[in-house]
Formats: sequence, C-alpha cells, structure tokens
Amino acid sequence: MASSRPWPFDDEDRPSGSVRPLSQADLQAILAHLSDDPEELLASTSADRPVVAVRVRATVGRPGGSAQARARRMRAAEWAVWVRTLPWRIAVILGIGAGGEVLGSVLAPGLGLIIGGLAALAAGWGLQFRPSPEAVAWRRGAAGERRTAHLLGPLERQGWAVLHDLAVPGSRANIDYLVIGPGGVFVIDTKQYRGRLQIDPSGRLWHGCYPLAPSVQAVSFEADQAALVLTHTDVVVVPIVAVHGAQVPWGKVVMDGVPVVAARRLPSMLRQLPAVFGPERVTALANQARIRFHAAA
Repeated sequence: MASSRPWPFDDEDRPSGSVRPLSQADLQAILAHLSDDPEELLASTSADRPVVAVRVRATVGRPGGSAQARARRMRAAEWAVWVRTLPWRIAVILGIGAGGEVLGSVLAPGLGLIIGGLAALAAGWGLQFRPSPEAVAWRRGAAGERRTAHLLGPLERQGWAVLHDLAVPGSRANIDYLVIGPGGVFVIDTKQYRGRLQIDPSGRLWHGCYPLAPSVQAVSFEADQAALVLTHTDVVVVPIVAVHGAQVPWGKVVMDGVPVVAARRLPSMLRQLPAVFGPERVTALANQARIRFHAAA
C-alpha cells in the first residue's frame, strides 16, 4: 500500500489524506530514496556524466483502449434494452400526439394537427436513446487517456518508454500508463474532470462531492502491483494522478504520498527529475514490462 512506500515528505503533523503543494525541491527528492547516498544520486546527473537518450518503443496496449471498449459494451447493452422497449415507446409517442391533437382542436380550432405533431416530437425527444452517465464517463475517461498519451509521446525521444493500458495481474484493475525513463518508474492514472478540485478544512482533496482518496488508493495499489511484476527490489514504482479538465490547487499537490498534477504539467515534471537510470537500464526494464504485462481487455 502507499503507506509502505518511502516518500521524501514529512506528514506526521498533517491530517490523514492531507495535501500540500509539490515544489521543485519535492520533484528532485521523489526518487532520492532509491539510493543510500542522495548526494551521489544527484551527482550522477552532473555535466561531466551526461545521460544519453535512447528511444525505446515498448507500447503494449492502446491509449484508453479498455475504457473505450467498456464504454462500447455498456452502450451496446443499453441499446439492446432500449430496442426491446421500442414498441411501447412508439405507442406512447402516438398516444401523446393524438391527445395533443384533440386538446389543440378544442383550445385552438384549426391548429390541432400542429399541436399534436409538436407534442409527438417532444415525447419522441424525451424517449430517445441516451447512454447512461456511467457509459459516458467511461467514454470521457478513454478520451482523457488519449490526451495523456499525446502529452507523454515526446518523452520517448528523450529516453523514456511509455506503455499503455496494461492489465494488473490477478485483478480487474488496469494501469493507464507505465512510464519508465531516466527519472525512474511511474504508474500514471488519468482522470477526466470538470470544474476544479477543492481542499476541505481537514486537508482532503475533492472533486465536487466526490473524494479523490479512492483514486489515490487505486493508483497506489497499481504501482505496488507493477513493482511486483518488474521484480527488481531496487526499483520503486511511483504512482501519479494526472488530471484533465479540472484545476488542481497550486497546479500540483501531494496526497497520501501521491502527486496529483494537472496533466499538462506532467511531461515537464518528469523531465526535471534527476536521472537515476542509464539508457541500458531503461531499455531492460521496458523490455521486461513489455514481456510480463499484457494489454487490458
């Protein structure tokens, strides 16, 4: 769980689920716990020891593929149910149209047919097929994942590997992105919201009336599972929540040890991290992930 993962912040005096701004110093400290000597870690990025960027192609799934597939399955099931109810819907529309015509003839002689037609149109609009909010949410989530893929794509030219839409072994969960590069290994969960995120007086982060704690817990679980799959004891997988559409307080905050960032800031945040892996290690980890993970259904 997230609480067992080392993290370079002191939250002892803050309430559970508290958040704080993510500073430049925090960014440089994110992976410092991978080395017993932080000074040696930071020295590895000095100018006399350049990091050579090697483009690594390691994509497994399609960005947003499983979310889009789920949205389509839900829509198809809902459409089948709607089709089965079509006869009574047609009967209701015709009945409302006929009733509107009769009432219109009484109230405005000569306009009964027009009023009946308008009533039938209104009834038809109200009874038309509409996907459920859950199906719409999955479709929007898939769109958000594709936007994140567009943001992360340029990192591949700078020595990063980006794997999309991975199934978590032994679970129904999926990893939106597993990103491996000079700055470390990250599991990124994409969220598509509207409006803005709010911090309540107790320090918890909310989107409207929905807390972000479950999302943070989920991405922490996914990061722990990715670490088990990679089986490298010296590799810590860091979870991140990337938010599209909604404003994040201060642009980036930390909640329960998990960065929550505006998605547009994600590429620059990763680029600014100190290098902890050379190109050979990045390639080896990316190849291992490509072999051991499979695309989410």
